[in-house]
Amino acid sequence: MILALDIGNTNIVIGCMEKDRAYFVERVSTNSSKTELEYVVDFKTLLDLYQIKMENITGCIVASVVPPLNNIVTAALKKLLHVSPLLVGPGIKTGLNILMDNPGQLGSDLVVNAVAGLHYYGAPIIMIDMGTATTISVVDNRKNYIGGMILPGVRVSLDSLVNRTSQLPRISLEAPKKIIGKNTIDCMKSGIIMGQASCIDGMIERIWDELGYQAQVVATGGLAGCIVPYCKKKIVYDNELTLKGLEIIYRKNTEQEQGC
Repeated sequence: MILALDIGNTNIVIGCMEKDRAYFVERVSTNSSKTELEYVVDFKTLLDLYQIKMENITGCIVASVVPPLNNIVTAALKKLLHVSPLLVGPGIKTGLNILMDNPGQLGSDLVVNAVAGLHYYGAPIIMIDMGTATTISVVDNRKNYIGGMILPGVRVSLDSLVNRTSQLPRISLEAPKKIIGKNTIDCMKSGIIMGQASCIDGMIERIWDELGYQAQVVATGGLAGCIVPYCKKKIVYDNELTLKGLEIIYRKNTEQEQGC
């Protein structure tokens, strides 16, 4: 069993993985001001909650888009589990052929999602990760990661709308009963939820046009569950996609070390 972590700008996604199975998937807030010991307490609390014995965890892997937290979180994991975490980055074997201007600049979360998408769904594939930002990644029919796009995330868009207007209130992220709102709150809900869903549908259509063929679409991320049900395109929702990719990369690298 391994512990897999995806450190995002808003949340840290944590899960225990074994043979493609997730024993749990949870999120804790990303907080750069927390100390190593505070993260130890957070992680131990989660493991205790799901009755996971620390001696059963044989390895750990971390993907991060928040570099200042890398040393703190990896040190906390080492103190708690007594294993050295694997950090996804340069020198880590992924098996992914990246056709970008600067492959080294590609976010580790996007790499991990692409590895999982190829393994579980095949190519060609479009992967959508809805977090602080909404990212779209494209793998062509030759299994090459050819690029993607970055959009403002659902909550970022909502926060910007509320913060930059004087009369619009904060609302919950839930769809209205009708797309044409009859009051301010329903109008905002329609614009945020249905607007993002329509954006995703439109981007998929444009990607298909540029590729010259259709590709399967998989969505993940903390906010995907709010948006995907309202998309008209067929989109598979896989909440564990990133953690599955982390497990694949961990096995790929540890097996390589054992072979040496």
